[in-house]
Amino acid sequence: MIKKNIISGTGLILAAILFVCLIIVVNATFTNMRLDLTENKLFTLSDGTVNIINSLEEPVVLDYYFSQQLLTGLPSLSNYGVRVRDMLQEFAAVSNGMLIVNIIDAEPFSEAEDQAVASGLRGIPVNNAGDRAYLGLVGTNSTDDERVIPFFQADRESSLEYDITKLIYNLAHPEKPVIGVMTSLPMFGDEDDPNIGPWTIISTLNEFFEMKQLGTDLDKVDEDVDVLMIVHPKKLKLRTRFAIDQYVLNGGKAMVFVDPLAESDRTPPDPKSPGTMPDFDSELPDLLKQWGVEIPGEKVAGDVNAAMHVQTRGQRGLREVAYLPWLRLAKESFSKDDFATSELSVLHIGTAGVINRLDDAMTQITPLIETTKQSMLLDRDFLVIQRDPSIILDNFKSDEEKKSLAVRIQGKAKTMFPDGISGDKDYDEEQDGLDTGKGDQLMEGDINLIVVADTDILTDLFWIRTQSYFGLDMPQPIADNGNFIVNSIDNLSGSNDLISLRSRGEFVRPFERVEVIRRDAELKFREREQELQVKLQEAEQKLQRLQQEQGTDANLILTPEQSAELEQLREIRLETRKELRAVQHELKKNIEDLGTRLRIINIGLIPVLVILIALGTGIYRTNRRQ
Repeated sequence: MIKKNIISGTGLILAAILFVCLIIVVNATFTNMRLDLTENKLFTLSDGTVNIINSLEEPVVLDYYFSQQLLTGLPSLSNYGVRVRDMLQEFAAVSNGMLIVNIIDAEPFSEAEDQAVASGLRGIPVNNAGDRAYLGLVGTNSTDDERVIPFFQADRESSLEYDITKLIYNLAHPEKPVIGVMTSLPMFGDEDDPNIGPWTIISTLNEFFEMKQLGTDLDKVDEDVDVLMIVHPKKLKLRTRFAIDQYVLNGGKAMVFVDPLAESDRTPPDPKSPGTMPDFDSELPDLLKQWGVEIPGEKVAGDVNAAMHVQTRGQRGLREVAYLPWLRLAKESFSKDDFATSELSVLHIGTAGVINRLDDAMTQITPLIETTKQSMLLDRDFLVIQRDPSIILDNFKSDEEKKSLAVRIQGKAKTMFPDGISGDKDYDEEQDGLDTGKGDQLMEGDINLIVVADTDILTDLFWIRTQSYFGLDMPQPIADNGNFIVNSIDNLSGSNDLISLRSRGEFVRPFERVEVIRRDAELKFREREQELQVKLQEAEQKLQRLQQEQGTDANLILTPEQSAELEQLREIRLETRKELRAVQHELKKNIEDLGTRLRIINIGLIPVLVILIALGTGIYRTNRRQ
């Protein structure tokens, strides 16, 4: 018996040693093997991210400042910090040593905290002692260029992979992207009028990019231009359209603004035709068609749900009326899956066109900004003539469908000029001095651009208000127009791999079924509660009326019937209040009971099942031995 016990004990010890050795071997051998079982593949990097990491030529150091202990009292941030850490470790795992991730706990009054503050990270107070917690990232490359994410905000969780990948890409390509602007509007100011300065959007873009004014008459887009910004193209020469066509087909990114009625266009009337209105529209029909879309030049989008309210003078003086062509678009109008629009709150747009996808389009058309379903197409000429918002509103009739105001276009496209342009009747080779026959011309290519059917979105009138501070005029944004433009160009100026990233699913997974049950229960009891509230209100009004009648005439003696009714109303009021309290208590109790049942199932059911399986197995083995 003693010998048998010794053998059994030795076996257990050997089994334990073997188990520890197995763990050590697995950790050393299979550390890079991963299995992502999340529904949205939260821990699986996108192909675009992997391509950018694999293209790194020099190591990039990522210092992740995560005050995990200090964030213990804030579980949402603490859990999100762990999520960021796991994501960074996944980045490092696929980088073949080109990404070095350091996890740093910036404790109060430590050298690490000083480094975090010096790098521009933002700490949040976590206690009365003034301690600050950090949840940010500092990236550096071999030439000491630095990029920072000051604080990882949990509400940007769907953009987490994109934000980190963008930081890495910017460290690998630290130079400022060059934005070439081709416009017929005075965006850079008016040389003839010193009182007209550059638009605020140009000043905003200058903070992030190198801006380059190209003019509207060119035969080739400069090779150093990373993104071509075309604003309000009007009667562009054939060779200029050919240059745009070739630039886009060659992989050049573009953002195009075309408008059926540009309110910032100050084209003077033609003296030869004094009775004719000047053209306030812009066009690029041949190229847009080849890219798979069209913008009807004579139509403007109107939306009764998003219409701005303007003051107009009527018979009774000033009043506010919805002006259908001027739109104040909210979050429901923006794509949640595109980084150009996913974080926007409000956009102001004026007399915008509508972008329609052509039936034979080869490209992928993704709407970025849309109207609501309560919208219609307005005649541009009618808007030019009719300035009364009330009359425009009276003629509103909804089409019951959303309309695209801005789209992203990607995919394979063919040139608009398969035979070149040297043989075109509108082309004068001697005047242009350009040989644009077939030659080395591209016939097709992968394109990537954003088209917006409005130019007024860029003007200060629609998104900037000027406030005076100590004698200085300071522009204050009242809408996200600037953010949309910066986000779009910033996204386009990256590689195709960076542009290909989309918002990921969220890490937090609510109990959707529980929420449905909760809402149904609330609806059921709220309806009963409202009925009782109405009953109580009616009883109190009748009671108050009887009491007032008695109080206004001291000699008034209530009849037995009136006294009985008065007493009955008092009892109804007491009973109704009692039942109302019971309904409210029942609502709360039902929700709490639901939570209790779920906790019992989640916490207790699995152990019980394990115990039952173990007992069943034991009984089965005992019976088998017997």
